[in-house]
Amino acid sequence: MRIPFTKMQGAGNDFVVLDETRGRLGLSAAQYRRLADRHFGVGADQILTVRPSPGPGIDFEYVIHNADGAEVEQCGNGARCFARYVRDQGLTGKDAIRVRTLGGVIEPQLNADGRVTVNMGAPVFELADIPFEATGLQPQTSGTWQKWPLALVDTAQAATVFVAVLSMGNPHAVQVVDDVETAPVLAQGPLIERHPCFPRRVNAGFMQVVDRGHIRLRVFERGAGETLACGSGACAAVVAGIRLGLLDSTVDVQTRGGTLTISWAGATSPVLMTGPATTVFHGEIDLPDNL
Repeated sequence: MRIPFTKMQGAGNDFVVLDETRGRLGLSAAQYRRLADRHFGVGADQILTVRPSPGPGIDFEYVIHNADGAEVEQCGNGARCFARYVRDQGLTGKDAIRVRTLGGVIEPQLNADGRVTVNMGAPVFELADIPFEATGLQPQTSGTWQKWPLALVDTAQAATVFVAVLSMGNPHAVQVVDDVETAPVLAQGPLIERHPCFPRRVNAGFMQVVDRGHIRLRVFERGAGETLACGSGACAAVVAGIRLGLLDSTVDVQTRGGTLTISWAGATSPVLMTGPATTVFHGEIDLPDNL
């Protein structure tokens, strides 16, 4: 099967974008994994698929598959690239669109400076909705919120870490670290991602607070490993930092791939994420049918 694709990136978080507005490609999980493979495929953190409007008031459906082939609820950096793609490809003439994801409706907006702002919706704190299983755990109060202890049991990395948990349409566990460069992201990230308290796994964020308007962030993403940037992870980190009393309402998030600006007014207000979205190249690839 030969399929056309577009390679895009947002703050170094890279994607393969597929157009299914004229018909489904019917790809298997193994074929998504091949597309994401950096040796045998195109190479990407996630595969983003554009589908037609699923209903009134919605412009497009936005489908996300991680590098491991699993479909997931949300990808913030991908949402910016999605908005750039549909405009550049002539699929819409709008600067602002409404897009349905597995995690809900989001609203990307193309800005005059070339960046894209995404209304990511309100954060979710109800433990059952994240989901997070807290039975037997005693939270630690911090600011107006709380952090939860996670016992990480591994022969090389045994520790208890305290994380703030929430959903941005997908689950996140955020811990505050002194120095993000020396934080044990690759050692603890997989253990947090697959911790039994998170029945759908989780994105593990490591946040260093520089000042009340600036953080540094690394994220070990569910199903993708550490990426150069994670948009929903940046949103989750800023929301966590605000609720923990560490941050103001607008924060620059420095990732290894670039800087994102996140704003949140608190309570049930939506989180707004602004950052770059860039087309890298267009191409075609032959995908084996028998993967």
